[in-house]
Parts: sequence; C-alpha cells; structure tokens
Amino acid sequence: MGIQTSLDAVRAATRLVDSMRLADDLAFEANRDPGARTIRILTQALDDDDQIVAIAATHALAQVFDEQADVALSGLLSSDRLFLREHAAWAIGSRIPRYDTIGRLVSMVADGGFGGMLAQRTLEQWAFPTPEHVAIGVEGALIGIREPATRYRLVETLGLVRSRIALRPLLEIAADANEDETVRVAAVSALGQRTGDAQVEAFLAPLAAGDGYLADVARLALVDLAGGRAVRDEPHDDITVAQLFLHADIDAQLTQAGSGDNGGIATLLVRLGDALIAGGRPDAGTHVHRVITMSRGSAQGALASVDEIRATSEGHLYGRIPLLSEPVNSASAWPLRVAARRGVRRMLRAAGGVDLLHLRMADVGSLAAADVARELDVPVVFTVAPDPHAVIRSLDLAGQLTRWNFGDVDETEHFWFRTRLVQRLASNAAHTVLFPRPELERDMRELVGIEMTSHPERHTVVPEGIDLGVVDRGVAEAAAHASGQPATPPLDELRDLLEQLPEQRRALPLVVSVGRFHRVKGMASIVEAWARGGLRDQANLLLIGGDLEHPSVDEREQLAIMNSLVPAQQRAASGLLLPGHRPNDTVARWVAAARFGVPGLAAPRGVYVCGSLKEEFGIALLEAMAAGLLVVAPDGGGPATYVDRGVTGFLTQTWHVERLAASMGEALRAAAAESGVDRAAASRRTVEKSFTIEAMATALAEVYAGVHAESDTQFSPAAVR
Repeated sequence: MGIQTSLDAVRAATRLVDSMRLADDLAFEANRDPGARTIRILTQALDDDDQIVAIAATHALAQVFDEQADVALSGLLSSDRLFLREHAAWAIGSRIPRYDTIGRLVSMVADGGFGGMLAQRTLEQWAFPTPEHVAIGVEGALIGIREPATRYRLVETLGLVRSRIALRPLLEIAADANEDETVRVAAVSALGQRTGDAQVEAFLAPLAAGDGYLADVARLALVDLAGGRAVRDEPHDDITVAQLFLHADIDAQLTQAGSGDNGGIATLLVRLGDALIAGGRPDAGTHVHRVITMSRGSAQGALASVDEIRATSEGHLYGRIPLLSEPVNSASAWPLRVAARRGVRRMLRAAGGVDLLHLRMADVGSLAAADVARELDVPVVFTVAPDPHAVIRSLDLAGQLTRWNFGDVDETEHFWFRTRLVQRLASNAAHTVLFPRPELERDMRELVGIEMTSHPERHTVVPEGIDLGVVDRGVAEAAAHASGQPATPPLDELRDLLEQLPEQRRALPLVVSVGRFHRVKGMASIVEAWARGGLRDQANLLLIGGDLEHPSVDEREQLAIMNSLVPAQQRAASGLLLPGHRPNDTVARWVAAARFGVPGLAAPRGVYVCGSLKEEFGIALLEAMAAGLLVVAPDGGGPATYVDRGVTGFLTQTWHVERLAASMGEALRAAAAESGVDRAAASRRTVEKSFTIEAMATALAEVYAGVHAESDTQFSPAAVR
C-alpha cells in the first residue's frame, strides 16, 4: 500500500474505530519499508491536529528500527501533548533500550498516573537486558525526593529490576524506620519476589513476626517467597476455575452491589461461581469442583484467603488481592498493575492447581492476570466484547469524540490501550467466550479485528444469566404488599424512601434504573431525559446505585451533572430519588415494586430504563424483565437480541437524549395501557428460556471441560513452575 497511502487511509476513515484499525496497517507498512522517507512522513504526522493520526504515527514509528526513529520517539517523551508522551512511553518499550531515555521514563514514573504505568512497564522490559542502567536511574531519582507516593512508585519500579544490583537499596529502604510506611511496603513487597535468597528470608522473618500493616505485608512477602505450583501435573477430572474482577470487594452476600465499580459483574461472578459448583456432579465426568473468585481486599484479607484456599479443595472461594492503595475507579487503577500481578500470582499458587483463568475485562486486572497466566502456564478463557470499541462508536456518533479531541479524551479513558489489550487477550486465549449480538461476526471483525470463521472451534457464544430465585422472591413480596400484606424489611426501606416525595407525586408510577454511576452507564442521561423530556409530570425516577457518602471520581462527575439538572435540595420535591447502592436482594424487591406499586406511595405499572452508552448483555435488564417490567434498552449489543421491540420493551439510541426520552415516554404509555399479565409473563418466559444463571453455568462448564482436555493433551512437566 505504501506509507503515505496508509497514513491517508487513517486520516480519511469515516469512523474513529476504523481509523484505529487502519493504524495497524500503518504500523505494518512502516515495518515493511523502514526508509528515510517513512521516518520523515511519520515524524511530520506527529504534529498533526488530527490526534488519531498523531497517535497512529507514534506507534508506526516504533516499528521502524532506525536510529532516527529512536530519536523521534525519545523526543516525544518531552512532548507538550500528554497523550503523545503516554503513547511514546508505551511504544518505545518494543525498542532496544536507550540509556539517554531512561531518565525521562523514570520521571514519568515519578509523576504517576497512566503514563507512569506505561513508563514503568517499559523500564521493566528494559531491566532484563540492562538492569544496571535502570537500577542506577531509579536510585538516582530517589535522591532528594521525600514525597511518599512518588517514592513508593520509584521503589516499586526498583523492585522490578531482578538483578542483585537492586537488592541492597531495597533492603535498606525496607529496614529504614524513618521511611514512610507506604515506601517500606513497596520495598518489602518487592523483596517477596526474590525467591531462593536466604538473605531476604532472614530479613523478612522478624519483620513478619511483628504487628500492623507492614508486618502483614511482610507475611505476604514470605508467602510469595515460598512459591507453590499453579498447575497440576497428574491427570484429573475435577476442574478448578479462577475468575477475577479487581474493582470491587466481592462478597458472597453482595452487600456492596452498585457502589463504585461494584456493578453487575460482581453480582454475576458470585451467582455464577455458586451455579458452577452446584451443577457439578462427580458422576458426570469432568466437572467444576472449585471456583476461586478474586477481587480486591486488605493485606489481612489476603493472608486469610491464602490459608483458606490452600486448605479447601472444593466449593466457591474468595481470594483477596491487596492493591496496597486506597480503592480507585477502574480508569485510574492502571498504576496498580504490579500489586495486582503479585496478588493474582499468590492466589493461583495458593490454589495448588488451577486449570484455567477466566478473564472478562480490558482493565488492569486482566492485564496483570494475563502476565501471570503466561508465566505460570495457566490457560486463559477470555470473554471478548467490543469494549471500548462500542463506546468509541457511540461517542463518535454523538459527536462527543472526534479526531480533534481523541487524544485528550484518551488521557482519561485510555481507549487505544484498552482496544489493543482486548485484541491481545483474545488472540492469546485458549478459548474466547462471546455475548450474543445482532451482527456478532460483523462486529467482531470490524470493531475488534477477530475473524470468528477462521477457527470457530475456539469461540463460543454464551449469554449471561440471572438467578430467577432472587427475582421471584422479590416479585412475590412486592405483589403481596401491593395486595395489602405488610411490607417486608426491604420494602419498608423503600416506603421510607418514597415518603420523601410530596403528597401530589405519590400517585405516579416509578421509572427505575440500577447500576454504577459512571458515564458509560448513562445515569445522568436518564435524569436529563426525564427532567427535560416532559416525563417529570408522568413518573418519579428512582436510580439505585453509587456510593453517595464517599463518591468516586466517576460518581462525583455523574452527580454533578444530575445536580445541574435537578438541584440536590429539590430532588424529592421534583420526584428524583437517589438512595445509593443496595444489596442485590433488596434491589430485586424494589424493582418488582415498580411493577406492582407501593400502596399509598407509588402507582403500579412502572418501567425500567437502561441508559448505557453500550451494554454488552445487561444483567439488570434481564432481572427487570424477569420481574415483569417493560424495559427501555440500548439499540445494540446484547439487549437487541432479547428485547422484543414494542412487546417486552423499547430499543433506542441511548446516547441521544431526545430519543431516550421519547422511548421512556412510549414505555410509560404502553405500561399504563396494560390490563392483564400476558406481557409480563412473556418477559419472564424470555428470561427463563435462555438467560438463567444455571444455563450460563452449564454452557461455560462445557467450555472449561474442553480447555482442560486440550491442556491435558499438551501438558509438559517442564512447563510447571
């Protein structure tokens, strides 16, 4: 094609996702023709106002193995445009180490954030061929820096230099009582990775005998030093599956559902793990015997879960990954890569034999876990979805994301890195699981770059599922209360909430939505559609989710938009109710109450609205349908495969507020016109037929059995570590 033609194609593509895909062709052309002209054309493109073109040129330069390309990439680390500095720090990791560049990468690590993670990742790669230069660069940066967070990042990076040159400063920092505790924690954690070193173990043992946080971390470091195998070398039919969601404190009771990033995926993993175990029968051949669900937690929690997992050979267990940091939202969690990787490795080794690791998100947890799986030779099953591809497309269509601001938005959302991570995880997975979509093969090909027809045996479509028992109990309680029975405690709580409404609003039905307060979930868009679309006089709006007492950055953003539409002090008077997150069982009762009404406080025949920019499948939507509610859902992704237009719900372009409002109004009118239960029964039958957690567990168990059988045939004792 030629370098200029390829660059022109990136620039001329109609959609942003097409330009991103064509950037791979540009990199290929740069590698194929690495001459002076190629370097000149790409270097000029770095200054382009078209930010997609500038980013594509950066990664293409990394494929030109020439001194001038090195100089150009190194220079980008000092660019005035932050997004180019980040992409250069990422791209340069594939190059031969440049000693004059180490200092700039170390400075980015010191600055922290996503760019710091990328720079640290490159330094870790460079530390294998040139450990002395990286160690000296980091040690030099530590001189004169006293700010604990900055020192933590630098010490953590020093710990990634596996050569003995880094051992002395790590021991000194770990032992220095004048150091901030967080900095000592970074050093102690790094020492736990230096297996086979008697000096390290002798240092950690007395520290671990003490009390407090540092002692807990030292005990974890000793666990890490002890190692352990992650795979079993003997034939076996009882499968152990590990699954991960790092951005939540997942517990079996789901007490934090809807808080921060603790959304539908947390609920799903709990229900799925239980269903996988319940569905396993020793007489059924290969079966899932043990599920280990890993999520964030404290150092003490990690120690306890290590002991439990070591001692338990069956059932659904929970492993804690201490991130050595205060909880942050998923977009800000990338700098926790090293801590996440150590925690995942620790849990897999504690299990004494994991047959596969199921990853689901293009996030720091999957990035870290994939590295561990490769290191320990654990097969990976990856649930691949066009995320963030579908978000990019929606924002592009809405005019909120353009060529001229893509890089600026990418600084926060990391779209480019996440799309490449999805591609890497999918291509390296032993098996991929996909959600149903109306045009699945096309979307996978055009958005993600996966050609499903090439190796169809490695792809399985598995719908998500819900626990109908929870929904049915909620429906029974809500129906009983609507018919005059006393309210159960969850419904009493709802009554207390509804009593905040003024008298004249208590005869209106409820529009309800459940989910995280994040821009992608569209909660603020629902408020805008309700407040500006003439719906405020037709229904009250109940949004369940979010940590309102200690909101995350994402939650604060959504709340600020809502407050600009409906001032906080006027919410109840206007009909807007924000109770925050609630346990999953409580949510089921409240959603069912929207259908049946709450005597004296809410009319029956409410509706459920999902305002997500994209919804890969939609657990909360399925739960609402199973409860008998009419739903409004995104016109795309999973919902378009199970929402019967105009019958069980309405599909709309949720990124377009006017169209969202129109669909909400249409749903309210349709619900009000219902005189029987036929439509509600049809909604439930849809879920019961295809979307139960039991059906999902059965389908995944077959996938897991296939991956296990394949890994057994390929087993080599030399691969066990």
